[in-house]
Amino acid sequence: MSVSRLRPNCLNFYELLAQNVALISPTMTAALIVPVMYSNTGDWSWLSYALGTIMLLFVGYNLNQFARRSTTSGSMYAYTCRGLGLAAGGISGWALIWAYLGISMAGVHGFSIFADTLLGMAGVHVPYIVLFAACVGIGWYCAWKNVTMSLILTLALEGISMSFILLLCAIVLFHHQFAFDSTQFNVGTLPWSSIGLGVVVAIFSLVGFESATAFGDEAKNPLKTIPRSVYWSLLISGLFFVVVTYVEVLGTHSYKDTLDKIDAPLNVLATLSHVPLLQIPLSIGAMLSFFALCLSCINAGGRVIYAMGRHGLFHAATAGAHEKNETPHVAIGLMAALAFGIPTAMHLGGIAPLDGFNYVGTCAAFGFMVAYALITVAAPVYLKRIGELKTKDVVGCAAALVLLAIPAVGSVYPIPDPPVKYFPYGFLVYLAIGITWIFYCYRRKPTAIEQVQADLERIHAHFEDAVA
Repeated sequence: MSVSRLRPNCLNFYELLAQNVALISPTMTAALIVPVMYSNTGDWSWLSYALGTIMLLFVGYNLNQFARRSTTSGSMYAYTCRGLGLAAGGISGWALIWAYLGISMAGVHGFSIFADTLLGMAGVHVPYIVLFAACVGIGWYCAWKNVTMSLILTLALEGISMSFILLLCAIVLFHHQFAFDSTQFNVGTLPWSSIGLGVVVAIFSLVGFESATAFGDEAKNPLKTIPRSVYWSLLISGLFFVVVTYVEVLGTHSYKDTLDKIDAPLNVLATLSHVPLLQIPLSIGAMLSFFALCLSCINAGGRVIYAMGRHGLFHAATAGAHEKNETPHVAIGLMAALAFGIPTAMHLGGIAPLDGFNYVGTCAAFGFMVAYALITVAAPVYLKRIGELKTKDVVGCAAALVLLAIPAVGSVYPIPDPPVKYFPYGFLVYLAIGITWIFYCYRRKPTAIEQVQADLERIHAHFEDAVA
């Protein structure tokens, strides 16, 4: 097992919060996902985001049972190992790699879509593969070079983009004289049968709130800053989604097309509110936000691979840290290579960038749901083992599992149209390969189990001493 280490005590609360918010990517939802939500839940779209936020707060509660007590790189993987054992932890890590990779590719597609739009305004055409390479290449360099620099960059880029969107929302509300839109609260139009599917879309919008747990070795005062970043990223993003969705529905009521038929809702709102000049900074902000999304996923996914590599589930090279930069350079390079290679193959196969964005984002949600379910079950098991289980912890676990069942069922029923209906089966094949590989690794190296357990106990004891 590698003894290399990442740079300790270099990330503060705001940088960890930036990692979570950038991976959630509020701009992505405002720019591309709200019309999808509207197609399912109509004028009540804001409610699905509110319910999705509440649901994931329960998941965050269970996750923070671990985050308040111990931390390390790739913590979601390590947390599940502590609660449910090494096999379940390996499955969680395998699912998280799928999830972070999928969202990173969504970032690559989103960046390229908006970059192509901006370049088109100037009469310039650049092949999409070149735009893919630019997004991933710059993201890889930032993640490889300096983790603090990369997270400060994500904070700045996502903050700029969200500021432009909130400015637009204020202008739209002013244009409508801040009138209350009662149609979005008419109980008679509440689409009860579609709320479940709406929550699925909300979960896709909110996944990634936990990604700061992957930076446990690098965080300052991690037992406090990481749990705080988990909650605050959910609250900030959830409130942002509710407000923006309300405004987008309000602002497009009088438009010739309904919101679900609009490809660029922010640009349409800018035109309807007589501020068309905002379209350019909004598009620039969206492009930069999608780059930040790709960067944050390369960072988080690389650290999950790094942690699993330390425990023998991947080649030993993935467990190495760069001698000077103190970043998991091999694991980051692997994430970046896949984030570029798969979108390139999809594009060469004739899949349009917007379709590619929808496909990889939908697939990523399955990985997050598996990891969230495992950490939710792991929390009370772990608390009982250490003698700290309380009734509220059991209730929190049960509530989270019930709420997680909504998007799980909603993703397969009603049966979606092709090719989306085949995605769950593709993920199950991927999961089966991972399970087989994990058991093979532990069977091939029986001593690895003792090594992993010793490593996890060492980490836990270290932080217990730190708290004491």
